[in-house]
Amino acid sequence: MPGPGEFPARWPERIVGRDTALARLRGLVEPVPRAGQVLVVTGEPGMGKTVLLADAAERARSAGMRVLRVTGRESESKLAFAGLHQLLRPVLSSVADLPGRQAQALLAAFGDAAQPVAPDPFLTGVAVLTLLSDLSETFPVLVVADDANWLDRSSLEVLAFAGGRLDAERIVLLLGARGQAPPSGFDRGFPELHLGPLSAADSGRLLDGQPRPPRGQARAQVLAQADGNPMALIELAKVVADDPAAARRWGAEPLPLTERLSAVITARFAALPEPAQTALVLAAVADSPDLGAVARRGAGPDAQALAPAEQLGLVTVDRAGLQFSHPLVRSAIYHATPFAQRAAAHRQLAEGLQDQPDRRAWHLAAAALRPDEQVASLLETTAAHAQRRGGAAAAALAMERAAELSPDPEDQARRLAAAASAAVPTGQADWVQDLAAGALAVTANPELRLTARHDAGWALAYSGHRTAALSALLSVAEEAARDLPALAWDALSDAAIVVYHSGALASRQAVSRVLGLLEEQESAAGGHRLGDRARSHRLWIRACTDPFGSRSELVRDLREISRSPLDEPALWRAGSAGWLLDESDLAITLLQEALQQLRAPGTRGTSGPGLTALGWLYIDTGRWDEAQEAAAEAAALAEGNQMELVTAAAELIAATVLALRGDSRAARRHADSALASADPAENGLVAARARRALGIAALAEGNHLLAFSQFRQLFSAEGLPVHNVFSYLGLADIATAAVRADRRAEGQDVLDRALSHLDGAASPRLEQLGARARGLLAGAGEAGAYFETALADPAGEQWPFERAQLRLDYGEWLRRRRRINDAKPVLTDALETFRRLRASSSARAEAELRACGVAAAGAPGERDALAELTPQQRQIVRLASEGLTNREIADRLFLSPHTVISHLYRSYPKLAVAGRNQLRDVVARASAPAPAPESSERGT
Repeated sequence: MPGPGEFPARWPERIVGRDTALARLRGLVEPVPRAGQVLVVTGEPGMGKTVLLADAAERARSAGMRVLRVTGRESESKLAFAGLHQLLRPVLSSVADLPGRQAQALLAAFGDAAQPVAPDPFLTGVAVLTLLSDLSETFPVLVVADDANWLDRSSLEVLAFAGGRLDAERIVLLLGARGQAPPSGFDRGFPELHLGPLSAADSGRLLDGQPRPPRGQARAQVLAQADGNPMALIELAKVVADDPAAARRWGAEPLPLTERLSAVITARFAALPEPAQTALVLAAVADSPDLGAVARRGAGPDAQALAPAEQLGLVTVDRAGLQFSHPLVRSAIYHATPFAQRAAAHRQLAEGLQDQPDRRAWHLAAAALRPDEQVASLLETTAAHAQRRGGAAAAALAMERAAELSPDPEDQARRLAAAASAAVPTGQADWVQDLAAGALAVTANPELRLTARHDAGWALAYSGHRTAALSALLSVAEEAARDLPALAWDALSDAAIVVYHSGALASRQAVSRVLGLLEEQESAAGGHRLGDRARSHRLWIRACTDPFGSRSELVRDLREISRSPLDEPALWRAGSAGWLLDESDLAITLLQEALQQLRAPGTRGTSGPGLTALGWLYIDTGRWDEAQEAAAEAAALAEGNQMELVTAAAELIAATVLALRGDSRAARRHADSALASADPAENGLVAARARRALGIAALAEGNHLLAFSQFRQLFSAEGLPVHNVFSYLGLADIATAAVRADRRAEGQDVLDRALSHLDGAASPRLEQLGARARGLLAGAGEAGAYFETALADPAGEQWPFERAQLRLDYGEWLRRRRRINDAKPVLTDALETFRRLRASSSARAEAELRACGVAAAGAPGERDALAELTPQQRQIVRLASEGLTNREIADRLFLSPHTVISHLYRSYPKLAVAGRNQLRDVVARASAPAPAPESSERGT
């Protein structure tokens, strides 16, 4: 008999009614795969998933593939990385060959690290990806995960992470799960195969293939009750053969299929002698590793006692261990056994697991009928172990059960609050809300209540309930201000994130009011100088709520804070504040430093929001390829953490770059995807960014009226911004579209109303955009003064594309005023920037230069070489040009080494190079300024 997680060695000679499914599965392993593939097989219990996966595994093994298997088990679903450990147990010796921080992360996840390190789920995922990739170099690999719905969440997320990054690896991942939908992590676009009921004809053929097929009325009754479920057909046929009267009883008392199958299995279990029943209960209560552990101590089920169960086909037993014939058999026996017997079996197993405290704790918890502080304490220790290993869901589950077993209400509340905090990184807002509500219901302790309310506020924000989230977080900040300042600043920072996404005036005013209260408390407690932690919080909060009203003060604070040593959260806050304040270069420096800290060994890689901020900054500062690369990386991280707002932001960064480069169709696709994933009515950031991207796309297509309609939605009819920061970035776009759509007067009205609501000092960037807008809308004689004033401020060079647009408009104005010699250098500078960025505005700049008598020759092919690559390929090429090895690049980008190699080999022909030693020159040439156009002999 196969060991735990393996498949039975013998299968039906012919699997009936699944020809299409068989062909699809066999096609993944025959012939041996040349590239990575994933398939999720779903279906109700008994539909044949296990048999089909086993067939694929057997054929893969025959074809020379290495097969790694794991079977999800209900009792292991709460143990962090238990499924992953079961899967990789046969190849754990290969972990030593992984890059250092990956090996550390994987061993830490399994609790085997020599020294404790902080959890890092992304490094764990890339470690598994690299391990599988390394294995596939010798033999192609098939990974089979059956009953995946019972795998622990941590293992599922890692497998989904790896599955989403299979590219050139000779790896196939097959997942079997009960129900209609894939399990968490695999519900985001992986290929699926759903097994439905067998047809009437196939059901009849399957019945005819049984040793004693039913006939006549009994046959009709089995077909009706089974309703196309293969397992039901087989099991009910056995019962009819043993008891012909059964079909008559069912006809009088029909039961739903799942209950019928349970009743059939339970009846067969009840017919066993008592020793066999006792042995089966112990096996049903245990997982195979637990069963093996107690068996080594002489306390396992007796093989002789199991013989009757084996004869009935409920289990198979051999030297490798015991295996239930189907997961439903184990489930039915477990739930049909009275609690007292199950509890006794759990305690027996716990006694044999003294050296495995986490498993022992869960068995003792399953045996507890009433509160038990000793068991609760053991579970609390288990939760701490899970958190150290990066198993947030497992930690929260253990704390939740510990709370249920706590005799003292205060201990219960403390553990529920801790469970809520532990569950926050899982992204399961409903669960966090329930845990926090549970804590609030049983405690009057002020600190516990505030902690729970903070977590509840986070959950509301995460699930899109902006108004309720803001109210909850502000009330926590107010009440914690005096006695728990750290909690108060954390809560208000979270409230500022809500404001940052919404941009709504009322929300900003509410946060500003509470900020004043915290500042008063800080001053009262420590004089007139805020602590470093509070200062970075304060900077971020004020940048979100009032970036214009006291901009000079905030910029001064930003520069002072940036000169101090900052931890990673403070770097994110300061860098993001710098972004909102248009201190772009400093913001990039801070955010890149934060990203480097997150990529250091032993740190968590939850950097999605910071990466999107970097993406926007890269657009602003003319680093569009890097913007796309940052967006791609953020999207991958968001997928792993189910961060919908990060996903939307990544889509909008991609949409904006595509629109600016003239790929309008692709830009609209990305923008529409972002609008679908985040409600623009609740999220001013998404609304403003999406409308701007769609407007730029319309401009690129020459649809000026549509463009004006899109840009017009950046402000209300009264001129109020949809978002207090990002709406204003479209001022010049509104003017451009208004002029081209012959809506000059309406455009002027929108501009005037919008600027009337700009409360405070605009940044040099907004001054430049506003001046360009006024110049476009002004009369012919007045426009030049606006353009010249803006160009006179050297600060505008920080935003090269916007500067080039200003130069283009000014050059056009100069040409039309017949100041040709003045126009040429201005237009040449603009064209140089547009060509470097591969912006669609190049065409207009070239046309203006031709009108000036200048031959605007096409940019050299070398400059456009990187444009042929995907964002991820460009990122890999840049890192390779800096001297990083394939494994170092894979480690940095959460990819497998094979994927890196594949992208490089596909990039070389596009770059016209033979190897990586030539990449540095290619990247350097692509970053160099374009040569100036040459004057035509035709003169001016």
